[in-house]
Amino acid sequence: QVQLVESGGGLMQAGGSLRLSCAASGSIFSVNAMGWYRQAPGKQREMIATITSSGSTTYADSVKGRFTISRDNAKNTVYLQMNSLKPEDTAVYYCNAAVDEYYSGIFSRNTNYWGQGTQVTVSS
Repeated sequence: QVQLVESGGGLMQAGGSLRLSCAASGSIFSVNAMGWYRQAPGKQREMIATITSSGSTTYADSVKGRFTISRDNAKNTVYLQMNSLKPEDTAVYYCNAAVDEYYSGIFSRNTNYWGQGTQVTVSS
């Protein structure tokens, strides 16, 4: 089994910055794509940014130029640097990882895992 543990959320004024971290641990053989998603009250969960194991990134239009996703493969950790925060960035942020696992003699490819979520609140 694999666990994703997020940290770094909190309350920030508009225009400020926050950095989220998400560390994967457990029966990991390799971590493939990782990403950040968010869900605001009354809205569906949306993709914010993704990064492949080789470092290729994608971003939602709403965060391009303000947010940067990065990862440390040695630590199985993904980061989200959020700058120029806006009130509309307020949401619960979730990390996601596609993991190749080796557990109890069984190899599984690209099992999808989610973190528990971390609240980001941006005040105007």
